[in-house]
Amino acid sequence: MKPNIYIGGEKVGRTDERFQGGARIIKETYDRALDPKYADVCTATSHLTGEKINRFTHVHRSIDDLLAKQEMTRVLCHLCGGCIQRCMGIDAVNALDVVTYEVDQATGSDYHMRFDKYLKYFQDNDLVASGAQTDVKGDRVRRPHEQEDLDLYLRIVESRSDGIVVRGAKNSITNTAYADEIIAFPTRFMTDKDSDYAVAFALPSDWDGVKILARPANPHRRKYLNAPIAEMGDVESFIIFDDVFVPKDRVFLNGKADPRQTPFAGFLALLFANYHRHSYTGCKPALSEVMAGAAALVAEYNGIERETHVKEKISHLIGLAELCYAAGQMSARRAERSPSGTYVPDEILTNAARRLAGEEIYNEYKTVADLAGGLCATLPFEDEFFAKETGRLANKYIKRNPKISSENMHRCFRGIENLVASDITSVMQVAGLHGGGSPQMETVTMMSRYDLEPLKGLAKYLFGIEKEQLRYQRPNVTPRQMLQKFAKYAVKHA
Repeated sequence: MKPNIYIGGEKVGRTDERFQGGARIIKETYDRALDPKYADVCTATSHLTGEKINRFTHVHRSIDDLLAKQEMTRVLCHLCGGCIQRCMGIDAVNALDVVTYEVDQATGSDYHMRFDKYLKYFQDNDLVASGAQTDVKGDRVRRPHEQEDLDLYLRIVESRSDGIVVRGAKNSITNTAYADEIIAFPTRFMTDKDSDYAVAFALPSDWDGVKILARPANPHRRKYLNAPIAEMGDVESFIIFDDVFVPKDRVFLNGKADPRQTPFAGFLALLFANYHRHSYTGCKPALSEVMAGAAALVAEYNGIERETHVKEKISHLIGLAELCYAAGQMSARRAERSPSGTYVPDEILTNAARRLAGEEIYNEYKTVADLAGGLCATLPFEDEFFAKETGRLANKYIKRNPKISSENMHRCFRGIENLVASDITSVMQVAGLHGGGSPQMETVTMMSRYDLEPLKGLAKYLFGIEKEQLRYQRPNVTPRQMLQKFAKYAVKHA
């Protein structure tokens, strides 16, 4: 692939050492798909070809597919100690499968046929995609067409018979530096005046005019005590589309050419968010379980594992993991089959789980740091434990629990350092809060989906305001009802 990645003012290629931690995580998604022990969750059968494929390229054709994707995400995040990074691609293709079919039905376009062709290519080559959703947004109180600089949301500047030309940027995007493809799609609902911004497409990551401004983050590298957690990393990207031509067969939404497609921008944005938050019900429980494991281990190594406050803190981490995972499971079991044949998880439950995980992310890190003590941030460098003059003494004085060897004590605290006090830690904390949408978006989504009138009806009956109470039924908004809501909104504000 052509070098089009920039770090510190330098253009670099994909073999740059700073990308190896993130690439090492992606490696797990290939290795485990080839491992018979993980084949049940890491592989699937393509509905297009009937061939065995990597589940990260699959669209969910059943409730069992959604459950397997959730479990795959959880298992692989255990092996990496955090974000698996490839979920953005699977969430993007699932959202596009549903929405391209709907656009075709409403406008007579041929996007779903194009998408099926692209999906086959994606599956046949087992590609990694970077899901580019978040626009830079400019002035937050203004809509895209109201910005002083119209390029602050990704937009179509030219629509041609052979494709489109796009300009703009996407930021806070994970894994682009080592992804094969970029799948770009809207970040919000668009009004009829925002038609130029109703765009979705896929391109190779090194396509002409694409510039990737990358920010790598890695744990402290090891010289002596090799460990899986020290091999992992992350790269966040600011993707600039500098008047980029997108061929017609890779365009999946074009509001500039047909304004009737504009309402589908919001539908696509929220549907991706729904799938991505369902993926979080796999990865966030995994992270909580990693945190719980680290907390329990360091408590044992510190000799405090029987203390009541320790048990309370660890049980809280376990409870978070179980509740978040359970919400994801029930979200899958309440999934609805869309007209395209792809299953959509229950949106209220995915948002409830994601909100719970996001609200607690900093408390999880706090718990591990609390039980570990300050040494996780002040640990001497690894070299001092192996140097001729200081090694014997460093290993002597790191001992705590007499049953634990100096080396294992060192490995434990070095691992805690990687987990909660390294360069990548702050990235994972903010990602835990904002990844897949800010907490505010979870509030907006839940409040717009959940009908409060039946809930108020319960209170009115109990308080004697109304004499009869109808049997309460949990609200459920289907994908088609979501689409109809967007269409009515567009007409109302035209």
